[in-house]
Amino acid sequence: MAALIALLQLDFARAGRTSPLTATVTTASTYLQYAASALVNGVRGTFDLVVRTPGLASENGRLRGENGRLLTQNDELQERLARVPAAQDLAAAKLAHPDGVTATVIGYDPEAATHVVTIDRGAKDHVQRDDGVVTGRGVVGRIVEVSPLSSKVLLVTDATSKLPAVVQHGRWWAIAVGTSTRVKLQYVSQDAKLKVGDRVVTGEGRSFRAGILIGRIKEIEPAAAGALDQTAIVQPAADLTALSRVLVLPQKI
Repeated sequence: MAALIALLQLDFARAGRTSPLTATVTTASTYLQYAASALVNGVRGTFDLVVRTPGLASENGRLRGENGRLLTQNDELQERLARVPAAQDLAAAKLAHPDGVTATVIGYDPEAATHVVTIDRGAKDHVQRDDGVVTGRGVVGRIVEVSPLSSKVLLVTDATSKLPAVVQHGRWWAIAVGTSTRVKLQYVSQDAKLKVGDRVVTGEGRSFRAGILIGRIKEIEPAAAGALDQTAIVQPAADLTALSRVLVLPQKI
């Protein structure tokens, strides 16, 4: 049998062809090599993983900690950035009113029954009832209640708020009354040539010196037949929905 196989192999070799036996053996050998290689690589990979696992866990923990620190720093930077506009407004207000007392808003009316905010300055800081309150943009309101450590500010938009006002262009006198969302100018002379965009400032009074910006005319209401005066809606200059830092103005002596 061995001699016969040898003769067959020799005959295929002389003819320059691959014998079936050679092809079968070669194929089987190839598959065996693939299997052996996969086994060796698998064992090697498992060994490397076992060896490297403690290091990977440590590195993963370090990266998580670093990510947490970066997130915290980002939150702090975002908060600082958000405070910049209020700080700029306060600086502008302080420049215009050097004798003013800086304060931080610490509370709002939770039921929104009145337009009142609470600030962290009170009698110990020489804050008094009827002191005016402003930002760098304009009028906020006036102090209506004082305790030793805090005070309440009635916003200019509250329905019970009334301030002497002047339409700057033409110097027309009026009373600025809150409407819950904006301010209404009342008792403006029919002779006044009001225009949308006109600046409205405070008149000389107990809470404010003259000339502090209340806002700009947003709308002029149609006058009733036979009326002796006219009214207009004013958009407050200060953003009363996002107050954080304000300035309390001492009353005029």
